[in-house]
Amino acid sequence: MAPTARALPTATSFRSSFEPVDPAPRESTPALLDGAPRQENVTGGGPDAGPEPMVTAVGPGPVTDLASKPGVGFSGLHALRYAGAHVGDGPARAMNVLYDGLDVEVGPRTRLSYVVHPELLGDLAYPSTYVAVDLAFSDGTRLSGLPATDAHGTGCSARAQGEGKILYADHWNSVRVDVGAVAAGRTVVAVLLAYDNPHGAAGTRFAGWVDDVAIVAGPATIDSPRPVDHVDTRRGTMSTGRYSRGNNVPATAMPNGFNFWTPMTDGGSQRWHYEYHRGNGAANLPVLEGFGISHEPSPWMGDRNQLVFHLATGPAAGAPSATLADRGLAFDHADETARPDLYAVTLAGGATLAATPTDHGAVLRFGYPDDVGHVLIDTVAGPGELRVDPGTGEVTGWVEGGSPLSVGSTRMFVAGVFDRAPVRAGTAAGDRNAARYATFAVPGGGAVELRVATSFLGLDQARANLDLELTGRSFEDVQGAAREAWDARLGVVEVEGATEDQLVTLYSNLYRLNLYPNSQHENTGTVDEPRWRHASPVAAPEGEASDATGVQVVDGCMYVNHGFWDTYRTAWPAYSLLYPELAAELADGFVQQYREGGWVSRWSSPGYADLMTGTSSDVAFADAYVKGALPTGVALDAYDAALKNATVVPPHDAVGRKGLDPSIFLGYTPSSTEESVSWGLEGYVNDFGIGTMAAALAEDPATPDARRAALRDEAAYLLDRATRYGALFDPAVGFFRPRRADGMFDGAPEDFDPDVWGGGFTETNGWNFAFHVPHDPQGLANLYGGRAGLEAKLDEFFSRPETGTLPGTYGDVIHEMTEARDVRMGMWGVSNQPSHHIPWLYDAVGAPAKTQAAVREVTRRLFVGSEIGQGYPGDEDNGEMSAWWLFAALGLYPLQVGADRYAVGSPLFARATVHLPAGDLVIRARDSSVENVYVQSLAVDGQAWSSTSLSHAQLTGGATLELVMGPTPSSWGTGAGDALPSLTSGDEPPAPATDVTRRGTVVVDDGGGRPDAGCLVDDTSSTAVVLASRTPTITWVGDGLRPVVVMYTLTSASGLAAPASWRLEGSDDGSAWTTLDVRSGEQFRWARQTRPFAVAGPQAFARYRLVVTEAAAGATGGGATGDGATGDGAARDGALGLAQLELLARG
Repeated sequence: MAPTARALPTATSFRSSFEPVDPAPRESTPALLDGAPRQENVTGGGPDAGPEPMVTAVGPGPVTDLASKPGVGFSGLHALRYAGAHVGDGPARAMNVLYDGLDVEVGPRTRLSYVVHPELLGDLAYPSTYVAVDLAFSDGTRLSGLPATDAHGTGCSARAQGEGKILYADHWNSVRVDVGAVAAGRTVVAVLLAYDNPHGAAGTRFAGWVDDVAIVAGPATIDSPRPVDHVDTRRGTMSTGRYSRGNNVPATAMPNGFNFWTPMTDGGSQRWHYEYHRGNGAANLPVLEGFGISHEPSPWMGDRNQLVFHLATGPAAGAPSATLADRGLAFDHADETARPDLYAVTLAGGATLAATPTDHGAVLRFGYPDDVGHVLIDTVAGPGELRVDPGTGEVTGWVEGGSPLSVGSTRMFVAGVFDRAPVRAGTAAGDRNAARYATFAVPGGGAVELRVATSFLGLDQARANLDLELTGRSFEDVQGAAREAWDARLGVVEVEGATEDQLVTLYSNLYRLNLYPNSQHENTGTVDEPRWRHASPVAAPEGEASDATGVQVVDGCMYVNHGFWDTYRTAWPAYSLLYPELAAELADGFVQQYREGGWVSRWSSPGYADLMTGTSSDVAFADAYVKGALPTGVALDAYDAALKNATVVPPHDAVGRKGLDPSIFLGYTPSSTEESVSWGLEGYVNDFGIGTMAAALAEDPATPDARRAALRDEAAYLLDRATRYGALFDPAVGFFRPRRADGMFDGAPEDFDPDVWGGGFTETNGWNFAFHVPHDPQGLANLYGGRAGLEAKLDEFFSRPETGTLPGTYGDVIHEMTEARDVRMGMWGVSNQPSHHIPWLYDAVGAPAKTQAAVREVTRRLFVGSEIGQGYPGDEDNGEMSAWWLFAALGLYPLQVGADRYAVGSPLFARATVHLPAGDLVIRARDSSVENVYVQSLAVDGQAWSSTSLSHAQLTGGATLELVMGPTPSSWGTGAGDALPSLTSGDEPPAPATDVTRRGTVVVDDGGGRPDAGCLVDDTSSTAVVLASRTPTITWVGDGLRPVVVMYTLTSASGLAAPASWRLEGSDDGSAWTTLDVRSGEQFRWARQTRPFAVAGPQAFARYRLVVTEAAAGATGGGATGDGATGDGAARDGALGLAQLELLARG
């Protein structure tokens, strides 16, 4: 792997990585124009020095990189440094010669490539990005003077690169220019480095590094029609905890597979297993310390149940060392194949490793260059017990443990068999106590194969999984099946007019979408008669693990590894659109958590991890149902789980909604709840989804008739709740912000700074939550004074720079802040999920061209660097960031998750065909290009369409969208009626129903001395009125008010019987009472559940009373477990109780 001396430039190519073996560049040598240096307003000697040449000199490489190894080149140990400063105000430019005297012919496929690392230098004008490698031709022209672009359509000149904002500061950036497309037949005579900045002031500094300059006649391409061959699983791995370009695990796996199989450059890590560059060894090459089993949802959640395999070469005698530093083998990324169906690498010394997956197992192939080879098997970070039978070659054992957030992880069992018996096996040498080894004879060199499978049920099931999936199948058989499975998923989208880079982005993003969530279940039957069972990560354990699990084993399928706070926005809408049958299976697999543990995880890792804000499975599953993906039976269970999240106080913080008590009564989440604004606004989004789901279920012919009335009441209640977001909006500052339970906003208005991160906001600031009402854009606009006001607020948002320097309650700068800063589109942090919907709101205010411009800018310049382990502007998060790009590329977006429609954007491809079950969706974008991003017209199946939204039904029955694109905004979609529908109509902010009980007097008459009624109106279900009678009357007197009560809620008390039958009456004088609503046989399924009841014919009255005519036989509770209710029917002697009463009125 050591570098060898490279030949001098040939007739068709040139390369330099600025290493001692490469041709030496000319240092700090200006190019000449008419005998004078091509340098204007630039000095290389610092702001106070004289007019010295721009610095270009070989050095040790950058030390400011946020995701790569510092102090080295991108490859090798050196790179070329450039540096200078502006002498005065105004434009500044310089051009230096790096190599001259060349004679390189340009062919039709000749490509220039290089990597560049601009330094930020604390300047948010990013002056160091105005740089490019240029080529001089023998005819006197330069590449920068021709209409050449980089691989993303940005001009290749130094000025174009800077103005195009395509380069990240303090990162390596890959630049590729197809020279042959514009200069075939010319001859390259010099390689230049140019700086050209039309901005800046005296003293502006710039600096950076360049490496791996190459002019290649026939660059490698992906010559395959199969989607899987365009996937690079390493995208997103040039990441660290300081800066994310995806933060992905490079998993070879089956779609939604049980296991991931991943290369590990850190064989002891539970978080960052594979660092594309940061963990490189002394020679600046990555070092493989093993190939492991992973179940990692993200590095922030951490991994669990890990097991690592590795090969070693060396003498036959003695045990090989499993110490990480000893077993590491260097490799070059150019010698890797990293796809879903295959990982393969050639390592230092000629050894090879390859792997191909099944659902619960894999075939591993270890290749040795000599006569003897060793295989190492090791745990990663948790306890384990491993065995290798020297007589049979069988591998057995178990591993446990995981990261602190791996809640519900259990013992994993492993069974495997080598294709031959080892000559020796035992405990490995070194400091890895659990590590085992097997030594094999491979005369003349050759390969050893290991077939291995895992189980969470037990060792016998691991053996069964091995037999079901791997026995009798060759490596090629297994790989072929994996390729077919992935092509079936990825081939749902086909495009025309895409570059190779766009195809890699497209199919790698579809891979990430389909990698998660992951199956937890196993086939305990046969191939012909499967019986799916799983070790439950959410049910209470039953015993201790041995050779079988100690947790409950439950029939059915379950899915895990998912953060709904991220994925509800785009990933679940993508499942529902692209794979409706899969969406139903996945949703049912998560609803199984509710059936077993009483709740659906907010963050399944695999069980109930206490993380993030919002019970976002609510709206995710609602969206799937209203778009026709969920059958009614699954939808009803999903609805019950969501209703519980929305109306029941959870027993602990790891499930349900934080702050629900008292937010369910206040109408907003008070600031006593951490990240209160995020919890509140996410709650309204989820309420909207559940409300639309309830309304649809009420009309679903398959819904049991007995449920329809309650569903209609719940729909009205939840959709009303979805408009309560105005309670968190402070008109004095023009932002949503934290509000105390007493109704006062936190702090004085002049002290609120929306630029500051944290506080009431999750992973962002007040700006990025200023628009967090995607379900009701008209109502949001009305808070800002109307559509023009919302448009102006959006304009300010996109123009106000994010500095990344105001961490607020985070204390220190977090990676999301730096990533948002580097988006360079004002405050828009498209690098993180809370901001993903924001540009699409322009569609709702009659300014769709601004949506189109913003989204196309992002797809052009932020999802870049796939070829060097980048590809994303921030954390990818279980397919969500990938699905965002996918929707953006198709020109559609699920702005209102939970509604059956999409906002229209700007399609990226000339033609995209989406293969849907009921017919293809064809999206044609005539004349689409880097410049032509604006929609001029849209036709749906040949009919002109001016609305900026399309219904799900319009897309899924077989449809053709024909868009004409142009370089300037048009009037399309700007009409008064063209905006997408909204919960709110008219020009006023929404006016949800309000509880009037605290604006009057409440009296309880239970025949036992009138107990204190304050507990009924104290905005908490933690207290309750215990009633002496099972038929009490509760009366409210308005004290001068005559409200129109349109709905009322009752909240059951923990450990007490709830009302079962009653009537609500109204009166003006307290003598004549009018019956408004009658209920009988009602049930409260859970303790501390708030149930709504609509009044069919509401009227204004000065008094209201609830007359209970029957109480439930026992205490409220039971049903699904995990709700903290006693449910024994005997608590407090079976007394009737009530925790809260609301009278919700309008007017």
